[in-house]
Parts: sequence; structure tokens; C-alpha cells
Amino acid sequence: MGDVSMGLGLRQVEALPAGLLPAAAHELEEVLGGPTLIHLPGRHAPPLFVSVLLHGNETTGWDAVRQVLAKYRDTLLPRALSLFVGNVAAARLAARRLDGQLDYNRIWPGGEGTASAEGRMAESVLQEMQRRGVFASVDVHNNTGTNPHYACVNRLDHRSLRLATLFGRLVIHFTRPTGTQAAAFASFCPAVTLECGKPGHPYGVEHAAQFLDACLHLTELPDHAVPAHDIDLFRSVAQVTVREEIPFSFDSADCELRLLRELDHQNFTEMPVGFVWGHMLEGLGTCPVLARDEAGRDVTREYFEVRGARLLARKRVMPSMLTLDERVIRQDCLCYLMERVEI
Repeated sequence: MGDVSMGLGLRQVEALPAGLLPAAAHELEEVLGGPTLIHLPGRHAPPLFVSVLLHGNETTGWDAVRQVLAKYRDTLLPRALSLFVGNVAAARLAARRLDGQLDYNRIWPGGEGTASAEGRMAESVLQEMQRRGVFASVDVHNNTGTNPHYACVNRLDHRSLRLATLFGRLVIHFTRPTGTQAAAFASFCPAVTLECGKPGHPYGVEHAAQFLDACLHLTELPDHAVPAHDIDLFRSVAQVTVREEIPFSFDSADCELRLLRELDHQNFTEMPVGFVWGHMLEGLGTCPVLARDEAGRDVTREYFEVRGARLLARKRVMPSMLTLDERVIRQDCLCYLMERVEI
């Protein structure tokens, strides 16, 4: 088995390491020692690139890969596969990322974390895959809130959209946040991000595994338009965060901002004007959330208003990735806001 070090403890190997497939996500650090890029041969080339566990608590991708590889344990894969297993240190503790770590899905070329050790590692992975060639790229994730399964694309090219609709008809186009794996790979191959619901749900694993197996069997991705009746396409128009200086909760009435307890049930539902996102302590005097558009501009006043002690929707909007996990909200965001794209 080849073993080449590439910074930040990353290994690059040419076969499955011993004991890998039986290992659950929280055991991978012990088996692999750190982030690892695994190259497996197949009947066709170039390889399908798959990344899993960029967020350590999003385990569906790894479980789906285990299922697919177990199926082909005694035979050659239909297509070569290059598998990047990411933040195994965070996976050991079932955390998105460890305190002091950068987000492994914000460190790729095009983002702000490229000068870091993590960023140099991601650049090494990208360069290696450009050297080998890539048939398509798939990054597998979970949500922490209540969401349907959907695929994301960073470019509206026909081949990426065709790849996305193999997962389902619900597709989101986004350009922020920057530094994502899918955005970096989209510069040279069809690339999608899969959002597979909450981790631990068997259907999420099965859906992702079926998709990956189907990708391994593809001989080409046609470069012509997806029929309009086969896709529900949305564009992310803003990312919403809670301002760093504002304490918030979903339960405590004593916090400066108390968000609606079942707010994540609004995912992929159009909120009407005046929808109440939450309540604030009297006299707060500032909007407690911040919305930035895809160019990074502050568009808070376009989407939110404060009336009395209530935080209200200022226009009709459809959110995605709303979560009730307060740690994830601080590490990432509260949600994204979307609008439909007609094709």
C-alpha cells in the first residue's frame, strides 16, 4: 500500500487501510490517524471523487461509502474512486469541528482559510485530483434541522445540474459561503453537495449510497439542459447569522433573543410577511440577526424588521438549513434564505 504524507498529517493511500470498513465514524481517527485521501481502482477512469466527514458530526457520507464499498469488496469498482475522509478528530467527539479548528468545508481554494495548515492540506488534495482527473465530485453532508434531502450546486452548468437531479428534483444554487469543497472542484468538473437530512437516519444512508453507486456506473454526464419538469431549482440569496454580541436561546425568556422553538419546521416553507422569528427583551434597540447576500453585502433590512419586542419577516422568503443546534448556529449560521429559479 502506498503511503505519502501531504501536510497536516494527511495520508494518501492506494488501497483500503486495514480495519477501515468496520470502523464507525468516531473510530476513524484511530484507524487512519488523520485526514486521508484513498485511491481505489475501477473498470473506468477518471475517478469519482467523494468527500465525507468534512464536518465530524455528519456521518451519513461515511456510512454510505462503507455500504457501497462492502458491496464491491470482492470485485473491481465500476469506476475508480478517490475518497477523502476529512475531520476524523472532530468525528471522534461527534462534533462539527473542534474548538480552535477551522471548518473543513471553508478551507478550500477560493475561501479565506487557504493560508492555514488546513487550507494547504485542501490545496494538496485539489492539486492531486486535478493531476489524476476527476469524472465528478460529490461532497456528502447532513443537516441539524428538519430538512428534506436535496443537492446543491455552485455553478449552473448542465452536467452539474444533471448530477444533482440524480439525487432528487430539489436543487439549490449557492455561491456563499466561499471555500467549500464543491465550489473548488466545480472549477474543473461537475460537482454537487448532498444534504441528506439528520445523521443517524437509515434512509439518508440508503439514499446517499444509492446515489454514489449510480455515479460509479455512469459512463458520461450529458451536457444538455435538464428538463424543467425534472427539477425544482432555488437560489440562495442570503445567509443569516445571529450577531456575535447577542445572547440567544430557543427556551430561555431571559435571553436577549428567544427564537421560535420549532423554527426548523419552516425549512422549505414560504414565510409570509410579518412571520415572527422570535422575541427580544424590551429595549434591545438593534436587529439581533445579520443577513448577508451572496456578495457579502448587509441586506438585513431587506428581510427582517424589529417591531416592539418581535423579530419579523419583512418580505416573503423561503429558508433552508434552519437548525435548533445553538453550537452549530454560532459556528456556522442560523439559516439560508432562498428564491425560486425558473429554467
